[in-house]
Amino acid sequence: MIFQKKYADDIKQYGRSLVTLSNPSSEISEGYRTIRTNLEFLSISYKLQMITITSATAGEGKSTTATNLSIAYAQLGKKVILVDCNMRRPVIHQVFRFKECKGLSDILVGGVSLDDALQETGIPGLTLLTVGTIPPNPTELLASSKTKELFSDLRNRFEVIIIDSPSMMQVPDTRLLAGISDGMLLVIDSEASNRHLVLRAKEELERTGAQLLGIILNKRSTRNTFSYYS
Repeated sequence: MIFQKKYADDIKQYGRSLVTLSNPSSEISEGYRTIRTNLEFLSISYKLQMITITSATAGEGKSTTATNLSIAYAQLGKKVILVDCNMRRPVIHQVFRFKECKGLSDILVGGVSLDDALQETGIPGLTLLTVGTIPPNPTELLASSKTKELFSDLRNRFEVIIIDSPSMMQVPDTRLLAGISDGMLLVIDSEASNRHLVLRAKEELERTGAQLLGIILNKRSTRNTFSYYS
């Protein structure tokens, strides 16, 4: 892999959560590549450029899934952007060990341009758009026409857009993102997820008219950390 030599220092900096970089030959990394391959097959039938990743509740592994899936796409030679849309509890900048700076919210309120907010990750093909300043009105920002304009611009610039969204059952933000996404992935923690809440999250996604691309069962066992179900 091209990352093993040139980006060795970056791999150490990013830490163990980005397994597709730190251990690309592992079963877990292969799992992310399998998800990517399945999504590539789906994209033959219909447009699949913008994918939103969510979960029923917090702590199920959606942010880790979003980052590693983004890297898996970049490793395929795609031009990818990872967008953190969790304006209440952003974590993507922490995963990449970036200091929080101007980002999505600052663009939406008109305080900064998209070009000034984009951050290069050091990983070939992968760009990052963090949340930026945590706003007092995240739902209203995501519901604005500026959000649609922004993602329309991103569609023109990038081949793949991966969105890390808030959990479905906690805030209404993800329902808004579902309306402008090409598909959704639902991450479930097999050890801790509440079955009732997972079913409700699935029903909420279907009610929005979102295309549920599959369910990622996380932490399934020590040998097979997650499985993918379409």
